[in-house]
Formats: sequence, C-alpha cells, structure tokens
Amino acid sequence: MYFCSHPNVMISTDICIVGAGPVGLFAVFEAGLLKMRCHLIDALPQVGGQLSEIYPKKPIYDIPGYPSVLAGELVDKLMEQIAPFNPSFTLGERVESLDRQPDESFIVTTNMGTQVAAKVVVIAGGLGCFEPRKPELARLDDFEHKGVSYMILDPEKYRGKKVILAGGGDSALDWAIHLADIAAELTLVHRNETFRGALDSSEKVFELAQKGKIRLLLSSALEELHGNGQLSAVSVSNKQKEVATYHADYLIPLFGLSPKLGPIENWGLNLDKSAIQVNVEDYSTNVAGVFAIGDINTYPGKLKLILCGFHEAALMAQSAFRYVYPEQKLSFKYTTVNGIHTF
Repeated sequence: MYFCSHPNVMISTDICIVGAGPVGLFAVFEAGLLKMRCHLIDALPQVGGQLSEIYPKKPIYDIPGYPSVLAGELVDKLMEQIAPFNPSFTLGERVESLDRQPDESFIVTTNMGTQVAAKVVVIAGGLGCFEPRKPELARLDDFEHKGVSYMILDPEKYRGKKVILAGGGDSALDWAIHLADIAAELTLVHRNETFRGALDSSEKVFELAQKGKIRLLLSSALEELHGNGQLSAVSVSNKQKEVATYHADYLIPLFGLSPKLGPIENWGLNLDKSAIQVNVEDYSTNVAGVFAIGDINTYPGKLKLILCGFHEAALMAQSAFRYVYPEQKLSFKYTTVNGIHTF
C-alpha cells in the first residue's frame, strides 16, 4: 500500500477507483479477491470520505457484525482489510478528465497532472463534491465557526454545553441520540411532526424526549440568531407562529449536503439530476468499462446506505474481472476457501 504525493506521474493499474470512501475502499477488497490491482483517487487529503471528513466519531449502527462502530473506526478496519492487496492512493487531488485509449483502456487525469492508466474506472465518489445545505437566516455567516457549524468532528467539544440541533434525517437523529448524554442541554428542532430517518432512531429520540433528556421542538423552524461576536441564543417559531428564544452555545443545522458531480458531468454518463444511472446487474454505466457504486449512483429502489454500497462493490468486481480478462474463466470461491492472505 502506498500513497502517491508527487503530481505529474503516470500510474498503471487494473482498476482506477475515483473516491476513497468506505464503498471505494471495500471495492479494493472485492477486486483483490479476484487478483485485480486498484489505485484510488480522492480530493480529500485522507481516506474515508465523509466518514473521516464530516463525522469520524459518529456511531454507525447498520454495518453487519457491528452493533455500533464509530465512523473513523470503520475506516481503519476497512484499511486493515484491504492491506493484503496493496492498493495505491492519490489523495488531495481532484479527478478532471477521463480519456478512452485505442485499446479501450482509460487514462484518468487529476487537477495536479497525475495520470492513471486503467482498464476499468469505478466511480465511488459518494455525493461527489458537496456543500452543506444552510438555513436561510440573517447573520448566519457572522456566527459560522463562532457557534454555528454544519458538521460534528469531535462530540467532546459539546460536553457540558447547550446545543441546538436542527434537522429530521438520520444524521440529526443519530447525533441527538449520541449527544444526549454529553451536552448539558440538547434541543432538536424539526419542521415536521415526523422524522425522515430510521424508525428505530426516531423512536429512541421520542423516548429521550419523554425522559427529559432532549427538548424536542416539532413543527418548528429556526428564526433568528443572537450574540455579540459569539452565538448565545437561538429563536425558534412553532406552527402557531409563536416565537421562543433558547440559550445556546452551539447551533448545528443538519440539513444534509448539496451534491455536485463536478467534472464527472462531462464524461458522457447518463445522469439523473446529480446521480449516475447504472445497470443493476453489475452497476455498470452507459460507458463500457466505467462503473458507479455507492451514493453517487441511482437506480429503481436505490437505498443510500453503506451496506448497499458494499453489495454493489461485490457485483461490480465480478463484472470488472470479465471486462478486464474476457478470455479467463472466473472461478470465485468463498473467502473461507480462498484465504485472502494467499494473494
């Protein structure tokens, strides 16, 4: 396993994976079982994607075999799992172009001039380039990094503090559950009566509210921020248009991310809004030799879950092998039979 830190170099591999998040990392494992080499490119300076960049200490509950695992720990385990296959990485560089070669292979070029020659390209870029969705509040910019943030990197930062979360998706619910025993006072604001997140998480939040561990403000909206150079309070309105003001050290709006594909939009792929359309048999795109797995793809019944991305990576690897080695017979055995340490 090595990390390329020198631009303007040419790297040769079987599969170039665009995106080093959890699904991209697991794709290395599935490809490695079939003895295919992988090189990963990511615009972030470290592996792990959103798990490392946005919520490394957030617990994840739907990974098989882990009742609960911190996002950063999952990344570490994935890196340990793929270490026997010795993948290589280019980090901190953004993929710019994809060029088909006369022999049907590809050259992928980054903004720093690094080029990767590959027989197959796998796009595992999660949401692509993303920005947090921000609430429309006056003076919001004044309080960014001064009490207002859009992600939680270290939960201990909020120990003993008064925290207001806003949102109704999985991220807001998970963090409400996790911070309930850390913050001195925790408020969750949501514009609807019901949540969009997992039913189990919703039930846990309601239970915490009944026990007085969380102040739950449903059918409510953020109205105004208060403070002199540092956030000190947040005003919230309910559906009757009544406004109440709550002391707060921190406001964390968790309204999701706004995805942008960036240069990938110009690769001739069939797109549905900001997602890449794929064939559900193997998660191939309309461009032969190019696959898309994880949150960046779309198909009927798509669920944006890490475990679904893992499944997509497994089927993709089987098809990629047939594409790279059409004359070879694919003989895939269970890992308990093959043993990964023999490669």
